[in-house]
Amino acid sequence: MPLLEVKDLCVSFNHYTSAFIQETIEVLHGVELTLEKGEIVAVVGSSGSGKSLLAHALMGILPGNARASGTIRYKGEPLTEKKLGQLRGTELALIPQSVNYLDPLMRVGTQVQNAPNNGRSMEQVHRTLQRLGLSSAVSERYPFELSGGMARRVLLSTAIVSGAQLIVADEPTPGLHAQVVTETLQQFRELASHGCSILLITHDIEAALLVADRIAVFYAGTIVETAPTEDFAGHGERLRHPYSRALWRALPQNDFMPIPGAQPQPGSLPSGCTFAPRCKLATSECNTAQPETREVRGGMVRCVHAS
Repeated sequence: MPLLEVKDLCVSFNHYTSAFIQETIEVLHGVELTLEKGEIVAVVGSSGSGKSLLAHALMGILPGNARASGTIRYKGEPLTEKKLGQLRGTELALIPQSVNYLDPLMRVGTQVQNAPNNGRSMEQVHRTLQRLGLSSAVSERYPFELSGGMARRVLLSTAIVSGAQLIVADEPTPGLHAQVVTETLQQFRELASHGCSILLITHDIEAALLVADRIAVFYAGTIVETAPTEDFAGHGERLRHPYSRALWRALPQNDFMPIPGAQPQPGSLPSGCTFAPRCKLATSECNTAQPETREVRGGMVRCVHAS
């Protein structure tokens, strides 16, 4: 049984286009994802595809004008709003993308020490900070006294000391030195070896490949493919979705081939497959309906042409 199971997750927003006209725009649609105990799954994709919104939906911190549907199960049970309130910050921890989540009026050492499942001594806090390349003196500083990279490492340390069973890490490495990125990813791998499950949301495929067990490829508000990490190799022959292959081959160390066209915006999605307008394999069947997620060669994919 997966630790986390997401089925047909959809998130939409209501907003006013004028003083009296309200419009609903669906931003996430049909998201399906599983995460096993002790597994690291990386969610990769371009900016604006909806990756961070997925993190907020899983943690139950969507804004008031958002509406979510579908099913999220944790340890086999529905992750209801009440259940989220009980587990968020204890069994479930978020490493947010923005360092503004730090309390500007509290010293960072106290913030780490007071992380959920607290009871850690300041000595343990210092050890955790040092493992992330921060001196013990940093614990006496306020967030405004830190650089962006230092503040991001403080956020990482709060999740590490929390003892959470599921960590959702939303873009945890931007702004960090290459060595610190490697050390951070090693920390994730160490946590996973002790049974912690990690959902790593990132635009950095190379970093994801260093630590993830599986890669979920996000495009225009949904996951188009979930594949074992080893499938991201060569020219992407083992990948199942045309976008996954195109994304892989667009990397500088591969063919450096840009993908023609642009990702569609929420509210202007095509009627069928969201990638069809940019896909060389697209047929009339691709324009009729969004493909269902199905299993192909040990991975999951939304594409009628995958075999």
